[in-house]
Amino acid sequence: MSDWERSSTARVTTPARPRKLAKVPFVELADGRLQGVVSSGSDIGRVYVSSVAATTYAFACSTNNNRPCGGARGSFCNHIRALINEAVLQYGAERVARYLKAEPAAGEPSAQTIANDMSAARPPQGDTKAAAPVFSRFLRHLAYLELAPTTTPLPEMQWFPPTRAVA
Repeated sequence: MSDWERSSTARVTTPARPRKLAKVPFVELADGRLQGVVSSGSDIGRVYVSSVAATTYAFACSTNNNRPCGGARGSFCNHIRALINEAVLQYGAERVARYLKAEPAAGEPSAQTIANDMSAARPPQGDTKAAAPVFSRFLRHLAYLELAPTTTPLPEMQWFPPTRAVA
């Protein structure tokens, strides 16, 4: 292990399993929600910003232009189910279930059991206030893909002060 890896304060977890980014290019467990960006199945130029709140399972799904999802009327739409599936691939079923506080009573959790348990609780439809910051973070991640590969530090990626004094 290098000095940098030993002195790093931010742990990077490897994905539970590799996943394809075409359907759900961005997924995160943040701000007390499972949230992310899901591609539209019918229009290549449209994406949906979907989220499910921990504990209450309040859900929201809207386009990047804040138009409501037609399938999210009273229950989880296909975008939210796809988001849950990809979160399980990215983080593992146990971690997703623990974060959302949706641990099934019997057996190993899976994307299907997590979604079914949350749906059975009849969650309310939440507001779409989180859509803008989530979509903004997604666009920021896309911007990093356009940078040329380099080993020099990126100023906006240096969140922590240096541990050594510079002479």
